[in-house]
Amino acid sequence: MNYEIFGGSFPAVTIFMDNGESIYTQAGGLAWMSDSIEMETNVKGGLLAGFKRMLTGDSLFIADYTATKDGQEITLSASLPGTILPMTIDADHQYIAQKGAFLGATQGVQVEMATTNSFWAGLFGGEGFFLQHLGGEGIVFVEMDGSVKEIELKEGQTIKVDSGNVAMFEDKVQYNIESIKGFKNVLFGGEGLFLTTLTGPGKVWLQTMTAKDLAGRLIPFLPEPTTTTINTGD
Repeated sequence: MNYEIFGGSFPAVTIFMDNGESIYTQAGGLAWMSDSIEMETNVKGGLLAGFKRMLTGDSLFIADYTATKDGQEITLSASLPGTILPMTIDADHQYIAQKGAFLGATQGVQVEMATTNSFWAGLFGGEGFFLQHLGGEGIVFVEMDGSVKEIELKEGQTIKVDSGNVAMFEDKVQYNIESIKGFKNVLFGGEGLFLTTLTGPGKVWLQTMTAKDLAGRLIPFLPEPTTTTINTGD
């Protein structure tokens, strides 16, 4: 199965499928497709699996797309300005991703709920208690916010990251939090009380923007809500 990622900062991916090939996405992931692709919406894995997906930022329902002829195309688009990465999943390459990172995948890929390994990491780590575990076997497309930097950590090497800028990491990487030291740093540093720590060995993917930061920058420019007074003629 071949694919093409395009669109620069507003990315999309076109996947080329022959007869019988199939992918799945969360509900609403489709941008456009050829006319010889069949769509089937279902609760993949049952209701419990669907509710777990919702906790990780995805939808209850999954849409399967299957080509009924050779030479078909389907395009999936990112929900925010950012980056789409294709990842090959197998027994040695499985990943933990931020909420809502999953865009689409071949049928052998399993998107499951992963939980943080400590209460404090879930509370203050910037991603909440639930993340996405990408396992199984196949190709998965993940979306990340802004530009992305891939870093390979050596055994015991640790990187400290501002909350929310962790997009994805190999499942063998240790994920935790660390408090910022120093009263002035906490009060005036603008980074809050905690940083996320990632410890190798393994690869991590960091994003330059977060959805929360983008929303915060846009809110001051949004029009104020207006109210309408109805004259009842009294």
